[in-house]
Amino acid sequence: MPTPVPAGAIRHTGGCLQPVLLRGRANYIDGGTGELIHRYTTVHEPGGVLPIACKTRRASRCPPCAEIYRADTYQLIRAGLTGGKGIPATVADHPCVFVTLTAPSFGPVHTRREKDGRVLACRPRRKEKTCPHGIRLSCSEKHAREDDRLGEPLCPDCYDYVGAVLFNACAPELWRRFTITLRRTLARQAGLTGQALAVQLRVSYAKVAEYQRRGVVHFHAIIRLDGSAGPADAPPAWVTIALLTTAIDQAARAVSVTTPAAPGLPARVLTWGRQLDIRPITTNGDVTDTKVAAYVAKYATKAAECTGTLDRRLTPADRIGDLPVREHARRHIAACLRLGKLSQLKELRLAAWAHMLGFRGHFSTKSRAYSVTLGSLRADRAAHQREYAIAAGLQPDLDPDTTLVLTDWHYAGRGHPLIDLLAADLMSPPPRGGPLCPGSY
Repeated sequence: MPTPVPAGAIRHTGGCLQPVLLRGRANYIDGGTGELIHRYTTVHEPGGVLPIACKTRRASRCPPCAEIYRADTYQLIRAGLTGGKGIPATVADHPCVFVTLTAPSFGPVHTRREKDGRVLACRPRRKEKTCPHGIRLSCSEKHAREDDRLGEPLCPDCYDYVGAVLFNACAPELWRRFTITLRRTLARQAGLTGQALAVQLRVSYAKVAEYQRRGVVHFHAIIRLDGSAGPADAPPAWVTIALLTTAIDQAARAVSVTTPAAPGLPARVLTWGRQLDIRPITTNGDVTDTKVAAYVAKYATKAAECTGTLDRRLTPADRIGDLPVREHARRHIAACLRLGKLSQLKELRLAAWAHMLGFRGHFSTKSRAYSVTLGSLRADRAAHQREYAIAAGLQPDLDPDTTLVLTDWHYAGRGHPLIDLLAADLMSPPPRGGPLCPGSY
């Protein structure tokens, strides 16, 4: 029988399932006299270790810590939409839209289609067509939301796995070029140079990457126009939602990334998919500030594991055929490992990111002036917890300006003894899609 987890240890880490265990001590010394004011040591802790929350953002690894990350992301996103956390409420009057940039098609896959509340057939065809491998390129079924076939190609041998992993790997660069082109497009529409536009206007954004069931990423982004000073500065009067929408549409369709050519692999020009969704963010309706913030925060804690792949890196001991993944993900991983051996694609680091199906970018990012930072939110939480501990007598009230803290910590492992038993009950499949996501498959 495993040793029970002390309730105090679980509360201390916020319910973390895989805490980092430390051994050591901290000495608090008066900076003026050199006198030892207080000493903390882990000797008297249960098991002689101090558990620290892992603070991962991945819901598949630790739901309690991921929930804190989700809540912080929600506050960060909403502050940039309605104000708060040091952002003025007048930011809600700035032109702001919710954008979804999707990936192109790499072959027909099973999908769930709806219209007026009715579920439609997956891929009906009047004339039966077959691929070169003799497989019908049609599906008349009405798939349920949790159907395991969603995102699976109709013919795996025809599906362009090489193109899919290359798009995932180049998606961050495609986004970077999109943001540059967007500013240039706004300047051209306003009849200004880039420098003249920067004096009057600033483009602020926050985005999150989401994996579609077919194994490719698409981006959800909040794009806002401010004055040159940021969210506290109103944009010029000539800036409108219509102007921003037109500029986003033109910029998204203009950018591309060309991959290097390699032996047996011609260069490819990668672009965004044809499905581009741009919706104004309002205080009421289908796309409100609350819904957008909740939607972006939800996917900030997800990763590629929702497509049926791993939530960890591959090791030399892993054999592709033995990985606990679905076959569609296995083919993506095999393509990453195969392409990763080509010297021309070395910079993409496909082998290192095979578990992510080639994607190696940050899942949630924001521009500098969009709103507050995660660091400031965490600092406020730490200050609140410190004040609570002092008021409860759990921590001495020491002046940080005159107290010297000397620490000596050593890594002692990670996890609770009951981690395997707790994980089975707390883990749950991530939700898919939503009213703000036009392309989930």
